[in-house]
Amino acid sequence: MKDITNDFGTLYNPVKAFVVYQQNTSNKSIYVEAYDMDKNGYPINAHPLSLSESTNLANALDTSEELKRNFLKPSGLLPKNVLYINPDHNGYALWYTPAQNTNLFFVEALGIPNGKASLPPLLWKASKNALWIYAMDSDIEINEKTSLYHAPFFNAYEDGKVCMGTVPIDIKSNCLLEEFIIQWENYFFNSNFSHLIMNRSPIKGNIIQLWQNLINSRKIFPMKSLIKTGLTIKELLS
Repeated sequence: MKDITNDFGTLYNPVKAFVVYQQNTSNKSIYVEAYDMDKNGYPINAHPLSLSESTNLANALDTSEELKRNFLKPSGLLPKNVLYINPDHNGYALWYTPAQNTNLFFVEALGIPNGKASLPPLLWKASKNALWIYAMDSDIEINEKTSLYHAPFFNAYEDGKVCMGTVPIDIKSNCLLEEFIIQWENYFFNSNFSHLIMNRSPIKGNIIQLWQNLINSRKIFPMKSLIKTGLTIKELLS
């Protein structure tokens, strides 16, 4: 058997507990009682919250808020491909990738080989837990009026939201913007495309034949196969 003790994360032991009492009156005044914890993790020695305990609690809460403030914060100058940031803890980022060649992976049942293929410009919107993706017909002069097309991929809903299946999403609460973008793009491109949702094709024509023709070839993605969503970038800013 393998000893995995060293793989464990840092362990935290309970040392203090707080109970907040509130008067059942119109002024709703409160009283905080503190407990020490014994070696077995049970609360003992109930007493009114002291000044030092209040200070330690405030510092701990401030650290938690600091983690939230780092969410989607750029590490330096704002990347040129970032269009919009909502920095709230449950916020999101909007960015684009230009037309590119990249590796794609498909489940065997689709009959599409894995490999590199040409992609159109893509518009990404991601929160801590979800991803939406769209195609664009150009990455020049992008603005709020830029029209969006359905992304030409499997595993996407009609509104652009991506079904990530069993991919384990782990975006930290203090994730900086650059890391956030890299993680989402890796999650998307390194997972296996597997199916059409509601049997709806996001392109004109047969999507399986499209990727069979593009994978491991020098062909440029056929922009005429894209279908408009009826959305513009402005409608994603909410």
